Amino acid sequence: MKRTLLITCLLISMATLGITQVETTDLESFNLEIDTFLNGSDFSGGFSENRIFLPNSYEDTYGSWSGWSISTMTDTETAGFTNQYSCISGSGANGSTHYATTFVAGESYLLISEDVIPQKISINNSTYAYLSMLNGDSFAKKFGGESGDDPDFFLLTIKAYANGQLKQDSLDFYLADYRFTDNSLDYIIDEWTEIDLSLFLRTDSLTFNLSSSDNGAFGMNTPGYFCIDDIIIDDILYSQNNIHSTTTNLYPNPTVERLQIESTTLNDGQLTIYDQQGQVIMSINEHMIGDEIDVRALSQGQYYIEMRANDNTRWVDSFIKK
Repeated sequence: MKRTLLITCLLISMATLGITQVETTDLESFNLEIDTFLNGSDFSGGFSENRIFLPNSYEDTYGSWSGWSISTMTDTETAGFTNQYSCISGSGANGSTHYATTFVAGESYLLISEDVIPQKISINNSTYAYLSMLNGDSFAKKFGGESGDDPDFFLLTIKAYANGQLKQDSLDFYLADYRFTDNSLDYIIDEWTEIDLSLFLRTDSLTFNLSSSDNGAFGMNTPGYFCIDDIIIDDILYSQNNIHSTTTNLYPNPTVERLQIESTTLNDGQLTIYDQQGQVIMSINEHMIGDEIDVRALSQGQYYIEMRANDNTRWVDSFIKK
């Protein structure tokens, strides 16, 4: 019969292990002049900052591109394709100058060069897409129609990959939503909105897909553009002797009351739970693999769990407490 371990919360306000490293990619390192952009015409294939890579594909014959561009464009008034690099807020998130714009041809990808946990990303509409939905144009309808009653939408769906495998979780964010019975609730996003990505846990790439209620014979009529900025990741700094295999699992995750470590390779030892700032929240000197861990006393949020086995093997994972 498995024992249940009731672990007392140990709040240590000053002591931190430093096993995590929060990193924000704000794209300011590109140092562009205001009202300029990079669209891949140098055939670089994409843009890197910190550990984020934004792929780009440029076609020289027609000067067309897909994937991502880096922009400091401030034009919030010019409608149409000629203004495809601008954000509707006229700047980056939090008043910064740089941001990234994507043209989604099927899917756009954001690659992370190391195995980390994405935390947050800021999203906004491009000027091109925003004005098209607000007023309509020669290709796309005015959202809501002439009466304002059409249940239109512009939806961004985010998914994640880990070790080349698509995760089951997905995140939907409506860049515009006119599906409300009360038309006064209809909206088109016109400011930077921070999206929580922590449900994806450990991830090496994100994918972005756009869908719209306005479609035609050649697919979506709504311009397939949106903007991102301030990509925040949380890195767990692993030691060389960590266990990285399917022989050790943590479940259920997310959890409400209890956790359990199942392993055929990890031995008993010291168990520690840290918050996102690296503070020790729970600790027990001798934890036996297979024993349940009571986490009911934890607040809702994301935590890291570490096992330092008696043979000096170290294993780290993360979980979400609901």
